Amino acid sequence: MRRPHPVLALVTSFVAAVGTVLALAVAPASATPRPSPTAAEAPAPPTEYTGELAGARYRVLVPDGWNGTLVLFSHGHYPSEFFGGFPVPHLLGNQEQSEQTLTDQGYAVAASLFQGGGLDFTVPTAVADQSRLLDWFSAHVGEPARTLTYGQSMGAVTAVAHAEAEPDRIDGVLTVGGVIDWVGQLDAILDMNLATRVLLTDGTDAHGNPIELVDAADPQAGRDALVAALTAAAETPEGRARISLIASLNTVTGWYWMNEPRPADAEAWARGQAQWLIGAYTLGLGPTARVHLEATLGGNPSSTDLTRLRTRLARSGDGAGVRAAYAAAGLDLRADLAALESAVPIVADPSARAAMAAHRPEGTTPSPVLTLHTTGDGGAPPSGERSFAQRVREVGHPGNLRSLYVERGAHLSVSLGEELVALRTLERRIDTGRWPSLAPRQLNRAADALGPDYRATFEVVTLQTFDHAPAFTRSVPPRAPRPSW
Repeated sequence: MRRPHPVLALVTSFVAAVGTVLALAVAPASATPRPSPTAAEAPAPPTEYTGELAGARYRVLVPDGWNGTLVLFSHGHYPSEFFGGFPVPHLLGNQEQSEQTLTDQGYAVAASLFQGGGLDFTVPTAVADQSRLLDWFSAHVGEPARTLTYGQSMGAVTAVAHAEAEPDRIDGVLTVGGVIDWVGQLDAILDMNLATRVLLTDGTDAHGNPIELVDAADPQAGRDALVAALTAAAETPEGRARISLIASLNTVTGWYWMNEPRPADAEAWARGQAQWLIGAYTLGLGPTARVHLEATLGGNPSSTDLTRLRTRLARSGDGAGVRAAYAAAGLDLRADLAALESAVPIVADPSARAAMAAHRPEGTTPSPVLTLHTTGDGGAPPSGERSFAQRVREVGHPGNLRSLYVERGAHLSVSLGEELVALRTLERRIDTGRWPSLAPRQLNRAADALGPDYRATFEVVTLQTFDHAPAFTRSVPPRAPRPSW
């Protein structure tokens, strides 16, 4: 497959990793468009409602013959520095075609775009925005027989937190590529930013000033210095070895391209990790993104912890690969670990951290929760699912949580069929009080039975939709490195 121009690849990697789908606003027609039914077969289009509630725009689609279930969707993180001049996509499902898939099946779908036009860190207001939309829907469309919250990427925080905040109104939760522990995830990202500064730079930006990761006087200069360092490092064996070590701090995979197989050699894997480190964690959620986060929460909410690195490296599942890369490059892994462990830690502002944690799901929802994740996701590593499952076992209802995995690279790259099968699986659990079989073979058979149109899988890196056969699989991800519970 021919890859995009490097500049386009860098920009679109940013979009993919943070869970945005800007490409929907600018992409060409789908590479696999769904066929149009004949006039005799065509159902009436769903009724669309749009408006604004307390400063947050909303969209609602209600099909003829509504089945009584409302799917309340929460989008992922849309950074304002990237969206200048582009419309913010107001999605009602994981990809643009999802809304047609769901309304064709009889579901009503609704989504608040959230305060601030849906940009930056919407989590602090998002549950209230969705709750107001649910009130509006009940008053103007009808009381749903069942309400499901559905969160994509960082929108998973909102979907799960909403179910915990209003358990009497929410019957189930679905997440795709979810970041649920956003406190721990942003801690781990800061660890990687700090490790990049220590291992790949001399600590200064292009102007000779210190690279500041939080409370930054010039966050753009710090971001650019980190991007330049990662870009250069990806071109040498020594740099790629250090990239692998940095990526292990957040169990970041090297499977960046959805339409290519899982990388089989160390160089390709490290290059994929570099794409994630640049796109997701330096451009997407690095120094410039923290400006808005700090303004929203009244200070820096994140801390670093580069202690016990040998243990963390082993738990990441990347230990053998990192050691091999260091040996091949002739580098001293112990020396680099010592350099990281001696770095001055960054300490969170207690009040800002408490404000952030106030919007973090605690794993206590009595509603069933089903998570869906690609195994190659480096933008929201699947290790977060394992962390959340452990939390639910400790404080919640363990029988209410199940996780499904799709063997595919990239972030949010699940097909329409995989999305619909996951939703129906959640409904079966709600209807019967038991989880149906989650055997990958049966799930794949169910997705396959939907037909070829449901193989459509959107990839923001190439700005196209591709056919992908159902690929549910069994997976046990590594432990999350920095759970905050």
